[in-house]
Amino acid sequence: MKIIYNENFNFDLGLLKHLHPFEGMRFRKIYDRLSKEGGIEFVSPEKPMSAEVIGEFLSDVMQQLVKNRNGVLKALELPKLPFITQPYLERKVLSPMRWGVAGTFYGAENALHSGETYWNLSGGYHHAMRNQMEGFCVYNDIGITFQQLRKSGQLASDDRVLIIDTDAHHGNGNAHVFMDNPNVVLMDVYNASIYPTSEYTRDRVDIPMKLKPGTDGETYLECLKIALNEIQGDFRLAFVVAGTDVLTSDKLGGLKLTPGDVAERERLTLNRLKELDIPAVITGGGGYSSDGVEATVKAVLKAKS
Repeated sequence: MKIIYNENFNFDLGLLKHLHPFEGMRFRKIYDRLSKEGGIEFVSPEKPMSAEVIGEFLSDVMQQLVKNRNGVLKALELPKLPFITQPYLERKVLSPMRWGVAGTFYGAENALHSGETYWNLSGGYHHAMRNQMEGFCVYNDIGITFQQLRKSGQLASDDRVLIIDTDAHHGNGNAHVFMDNPNVVLMDVYNASIYPTSEYTRDRVDIPMKLKPGTDGETYLECLKIALNEIQGDFRLAFVVAGTDVLTSDKLGGLKLTPGDVAERERLTLNRLKELDIPAVITGGGGYSSDGVEATVKAVLKAKS
């Protein structure tokens, strides 16, 4: 397994970090911790995903929305402060997200060719759609990656692709993007009482595991095992959205997992993918507590061993 990291993944928001619980610098912190362990290979995309490639994915309306300060601020759930300009958002948020998209594409492309697992510390923007951005997600990295792999012929039209979403929030963006594509199978384990609550995207999920608020680690892991065992058949590639917002300390996820539980979650997921012989790219997903760094470090080290 290779870990994908680039310094440009980080959201150095300055004073804005006090207005949103997102841990924007967690990628550097995870890298710093893991780099001290030894035996871990770090790799990186050479450049961010280009605006041209992203533009091929976005609707015409959405291409204009991402250039609109107020539209981006709404997606980021930030107030419309006058000192937050579009160039500021471009540098501090949109550029890092394009690097995150590039990380997912880099991992997917290399996983297809090598059969190995790649772990993108960034990415996992599972609320973004072709025509809408929300939930701190502007660009749907899995959708953009899928489109480019199809365009380049690295994925055939009849290749089956799996998305495993273990973030605390339902991946409505991925469900929307792949609404009419039966060759993309979605498994989603999420807190059913929180955002987003759109039933039509929830209904798109092939293997849903709806959890109650306050679900603890033991219950979560048992439910995860049930869902993973429902995955059947051949898949060319898997994407995993491994959000750490399932932690007890997280302000938004509403679940009660420990960092050790998260590490076990990733071990179970990776073991199932190995059983099914599916190359995979793991993406970062959501995370809104400092414990998310500890959870990801534990997960990588457990997977490595």
